[in-house]
Amino acid sequence: MRATSLCLVFGLVLLMAWNSDASQAAGVPEDCCFSFVDFQIPAKKIVSAEKTSSHCPVEGILVTTPRTIFCVKPDESWIKSVMQKQ
Repeated sequence: MRATSLCLVFGLVLLMAWNSDASQAAGVPEDCCFSFVDFQIPAKKIVSAEKTSSHCPVEGILVTTPRTIFCVKPDESWIKSVMQKQ
């Protein structure tokens, strides 16, 4: 009887731990910046530039080019001018 109760309690603790991890992962947007480029991307190569979600831990600009997506710090002067033109 004690072994069954112990297994049940252990299983419930594992279930609660698993659910808490899953709920935290669902709260973080997919398009957040965690590292930033340290070079200027030519304006003619930029397809789009969008601010990251306010739910991201760090503010950034997602810059899409025909080949890939870069993260840029929003205080860069060149990205400010790109954002104003859009």
